[in-house]
Amino acid sequence: MKEFAFIHEHGQVPEALRSVPFLGSFSEEQLDDVLNSSSYIQCEVGDAIIQEGAVDSRIYILLSGAMEVRKDGKSLVTITRPGEIFGELALVNEDTRSATVVAAKPSVCLAVDQKFLQDIKPREEYPAFYAALFEFIARITASRLQNTSRRLSELELEVKLLRGQLEEQSGKAEGNPVPAPKASRTKAAPTRRPVSAKRKPLAKAKPAARGKTRR
Repeated sequence: MKEFAFIHEHGQVPEALRSVPFLGSFSEEQLDDVLNSSSYIQCEVGDAIIQEGAVDSRIYILLSGAMEVRKDGKSLVTITRPGEIFGELALVNEDTRSATVVAAKPSVCLAVDQKFLQDIKPREEYPAFYAALFEFIARITASRLQNTSRRLSELELEVKLLRGQLEEQSGKAEGNPVPAPKASRTKAAPTRRPVSAKRKPLAKAKPAARGKTRR
């Protein structure tokens, strides 16, 4: 992973950065201040830009590539859309990072150091600047909560459908026991009566003699 300080002339913001929603929420002068506290980070596949459990005060913006979010070694989501922000909770929460973010492919990110930003632009003296910053973070958080709630509703419906199918199959199994195997239909050989001693054929009765008819 390589990191470079972001150097630009005052008022000369690259067009590629102007299209980033996070940066587009600031005025021209505010944007210069944000970029002056930023760095370019180039990541190779497998580089961890955020480490779970570490203390990090920077906000990250994906410019190209893809980053995978992992929790306890398990993949949660992959960030692929240029301009998408991650690690934004560092702005409002100074706790340790709750997840690891690893490059899923060669990627370039813009890292904004919000602590350095506060040094050059104290919150008490520039309330409008931080109002714009927090408003943007609030919109991102609300959007992610909405997507999470929608996904949870979909999963809940899938679980209900699966549970109904299992109960239906279980009910069928209890009401219709498995039939016993049918007896073989092989025909048994017919039994023959024992043959008794041979009988002599009966003599045929001779026809009675007819009397002669006189003429």
